[in-house]
Amino acid sequence: MLKKILTVTAVSAIVATGVSATELNGRGASFPAPVYKAWTSAYNKATGVKVNYTPTGSGDGIKSIIKRSVDFAGSDKPLKPKKLAKHKLYMFPAVVGSIVLAYNIDGVKDGELKLSREAIAAIFSGKAKDWDDPVIAKDNKDLKLPHAPITVAVRADKSGTTFNFTYFLNKIDSSFKVSKKPHWMAPKVVEGKSNSGVTANIKQIKNSIGYIEYSYKLESGLPAAQVQNRAGKFIKPTVASFQDAAKYAKWSKDSDFYAVIGDPDGNTSYPIVAATFILLPAEKADTNKEVVKFFDWAYKNGDKTAADLGYVPLPASTKDEIRKYWKEKGIF
Repeated sequence: MLKKILTVTAVSAIVATGVSATELNGRGASFPAPVYKAWTSAYNKATGVKVNYTPTGSGDGIKSIIKRSVDFAGSDKPLKPKKLAKHKLYMFPAVVGSIVLAYNIDGVKDGELKLSREAIAAIFSGKAKDWDDPVIAKDNKDLKLPHAPITVAVRADKSGTTFNFTYFLNKIDSSFKVSKKPHWMAPKVVEGKSNSGVTANIKQIKNSIGYIEYSYKLESGLPAAQVQNRAGKFIKPTVASFQDAAKYAKWSKDSDFYAVIGDPDGNTSYPIVAATFILLPAEKADTNKEVVKFFDWAYKNGDKTAADLGYVPLPASTKDEIRKYWKEKGIF
């Protein structure tokens, strides 16, 4: 009798533990890390479910989900349907963010520096070596730019932020290759791991410039440049200009939402925007259901948090399309 009681108690304890200690683990893109941190904290308070997310970079996220060492992965580089099928993965977008060109130049305040498409290409190719180079100076006649070497701050790891930034560079100069980890031609380059590492390098190094996700600019207080868009307009990085850009995103569940939305049309569109994606292992239906519960909760409850951090929430129509996708996959 005692043995039966102990057995029943043990089984009950196991069941209770499984229900009350639900925990999900993800890793990957650092681009969305600030909003994921806020969402996971709020979700834990609301449901008791713990969602851990480690911002290790998109390359590591893709590698980890292919190895099945995490429950889900984040990537700012979308995977094409053929690659998803090869590795038996599902994919959907989580939120839209932007990449800003943050700088550290004495006397140049936030939004004062204007960078044309030609100037950006010159800086990151090494053709413009000093801040007072004519290609930069011609659009900044009211600024006192120093005759000092430009230090370019880039990512050390395979990065979705880098993928999206080089996608933009390729649009303005085809000699740039779209890559998660390119070979930079600028004479003075400093590498940092994740968006936080690049941010730290810009803060520490005078006369530096680098590409970081907008929320890292907000948190660090770094100034960022106006960037010339496809229409030839210089656009400040603001949530409103990101929203204008995000309107041009075209996603479809039939292609697993594959889309790169950098350098969109529109007079008021900020040109360096990107969606960030979630990758799931197709065979883990039960775990996937728990993961999509979290993102469904975030879609319903996390828009204000995302906007406050400088991200653009997905349109309601896109969220509905994602829910249809989940249902088709049997995970919602």
